[in-house]
This record gives sequence, C-alpha cells and structure tokens, in this order.
Amino acid sequence: MPQQSPRELPEGDPFGADTLPYGVFTTPDAPERRRIGVRYGAYVLDAAAAAAAHGSAHTALLTAPTLNPLLAAGRPVWQAVRAEVRTWVTADGGAEHFHPLEGVTLHLPFEVADYVDFYASEHHATNVGRIFRPDSEPLTPNWKHLPIGYHGRAGTVVVSGTDVVRPQGQRKAPADARPSFGPSLRLDIEAEVGFVVGAPAPANTPVALADFREHVFGVCLVNDWSARDVQAWEYVPLGPFLGKSFATSVSAWITPLDAFDAARTAPPERTFPLLPYLDDSGAEPGGIDLRIEVAINGETVSRPPFASMYWTAAQQLAHMTVNGASLRTGDFYASGTVSGPDPDQRGCLLELTEGKGPYLADGDVVTLTAWAPGPAGARIGLGEVTGRIVPAPGTAAP
Repeated sequence: MPQQSPRELPEGDPFGADTLPYGVFTTPDAPERRRIGVRYGAYVLDAAAAAAAHGSAHTALLTAPTLNPLLAAGRPVWQAVRAEVRTWVTADGGAEHFHPLEGVTLHLPFEVADYVDFYASEHHATNVGRIFRPDSEPLTPNWKHLPIGYHGRAGTVVVSGTDVVRPQGQRKAPADARPSFGPSLRLDIEAEVGFVVGAPAPANTPVALADFREHVFGVCLVNDWSARDVQAWEYVPLGPFLGKSFATSVSAWITPLDAFDAARTAPPERTFPLLPYLDDSGAEPGGIDLRIEVAINGETVSRPPFASMYWTAAQQLAHMTVNGASLRTGDFYASGTVSGPDPDQRGCLLELTEGKGPYLADGDVVTLTAWAPGPAGARIGLGEVTGRIVPAPGTAAP
C-alpha cells in the first residue's frame, strides 16, 4: 500500500528511522537550488528547512548544496545530526518539510575527490582467474596478503539513473592479427558496495583499522561498468584503464555507516597470516551482511552476498593509506565485484555466463538493490543503482 503521508511508514519499509540515508535533491519549482535531503520511506525530508525550524546548531552544514561540508565535519557531528534527523522525521508537525520522492530530482550527493576500486571477493577473483587462466592457479600469489585495487577516474562517477553510453576502444580477440576500434561488444556490470570518506587524513598518517569509523561516513551501492573486450586487450601490464573509466554508477543515497551496526559480521576465515596493519583478528567484525539483488530489464539474475567478501572496508582503507597517501573529504572507494559461492550469487555477466556471454545490449536497464538486517528485526535499505545502456555516438547497436 502506498505511503499516504510522510509519517505513515508502511510496516517493514527499509527506509525507516533506523536507516535515514542522505542525498541531494531539487524540486520542479526551484531546479537550480540543490538541497540536502534525508529519505524517509517514500518521502524526502528537506534537512536544512527542518534544521532551521528546530533551531539546530548544524543548519549551516545542511544548507550546503552537497554533502561534503557535512562529511568533513567528522564523526561526532555525523552522530549529532543523525540523532536530530531521527527526531525530525518522527515528531509531530513539520509536514511541509517533506517532499514525495517521486516528485524530486536526485543528484550526485557528494563531490568525488579520488576513486579507488578493489578486488575483494575471493569467489569473484577465483571465478575470473579460472576463466582467464584455466591452466594456472586462479588467485595470484599476492591476493590473500593484501587488498588488490587500482585508482579509477573520479570524473566519471555518476548518479543512479544516468544513461551509460556504450564505450568505444581498441579490441583484439586472440585469433585476430591486429586490434580493431569500435564500440565494446562485451559490456558488463559489476555489482559493488562503495564507501564514502568524510574526515580527511594528512599525508604520511596511515589510517589504522581501529580508526575506520572516524573517517568513513557512509555506504552506497555501486555498478562499476566494465568493457571486458577493451579491458582484456589493454590491461597487461598496468591494469584497468579505458575498459573501466567511462562510467561508475552510484546510488543517490548514502546510508550512514552507523546504520549497519546490527549487520556487522565476521569476514571469512583467513587462510594466511596477515601483516599487523591488516590483522583484524582482534577488531570489531569488519564484514557487513548486505543482501544485494541484480536485475536486468526487471528480471533478477543474481543475489550476491556482501558478507562473503574476504577483505573488509576497514582493511581496504588501511591498505589505501599505509604508503603515506592522504585522505580527502569525498574520497570514494568500492569493494570490487561482490560474488558468493553459488552460481546465482555472481556479481557480473562474465561470471554468470562463464565468459561466453551474452553481455549487455543497447537499451538494457540494470538495477541493483540491497538491504541489511537492522535492530529489532528492521531492515536497513540502500538506495538503488540503475542505468540504461545507450549506443555509442554515431553507431548502431553492435
């Protein structure tokens, strides 16, 4: 049954008072004025208007057109604002500060500083290794000793709902004498989970596992689109480049990290001893029990479990900074493809089809959704990520 008013939340709605994700929206009457919003069921709370009405000390942060000032404010402020928002969405009055979700336009909620993509699923790495190197060990020798990753392109991180133009590039099949140029014929998805950095860290100040919560503001779904044929030809010896940098779709909603306390879970058992900066044996459980669903043109094709990821977000952040690299507000990193042990839990078409295809066609619409267990049986929702494939400029469908 549709939600009739802002505070009449349907039972079991994953966007209740325990979730409260942040986004940025505009309304038809003021399309130029971007505002911070908080999702509550099928409505968006105008956070700045509510803050001003309640005399909040954090009104200035919530009046910004992007989440970055709030991200930079640090964890004590994040927690204080979250507590205030919970009272604003549940108290009487203030209905004028809510907007129906279907009536607003959502935007990229934060300014992306740097983007890093990891390769943290043992199941994904093993499946891909078997496809690409059938006569060798599927995992490379370093895989169980460090979280493998690469620096992506921050400028092509786009908000959910943005069309994805089929990329063009060089392609060369093993039997071809020379490469050709044209639209990717093996366009793929990668179901991932992203982490948004709030509080910065100066250069040469590695972030320890125990400090993860002090720096990471929130969590979102990610589809890191991949042109497998372009990638296969270019990636040796330096890794992903044009095959990955054309588009990375992220949710319009960033769910605060604290919302997932009830979903914390231990990562898989380690099969090699870890170096001290990555050793989480004495830390809080670093996994998150997210249940992801991947749909193509409305049909569910996979349900990857994030709880199966070998490397945790805290370990990824520790590794990302151990060499002295700084953190900036708006830094963004993603888990890499999420895949589970079962055939219907694979997070990309490369795995789902054993490398044979078919891959994405022009006009295909891919949607990722997810939820996690919350307190007292509630569900914590993540905003969906959706994208439609459109043809490369000046070309017909391949």
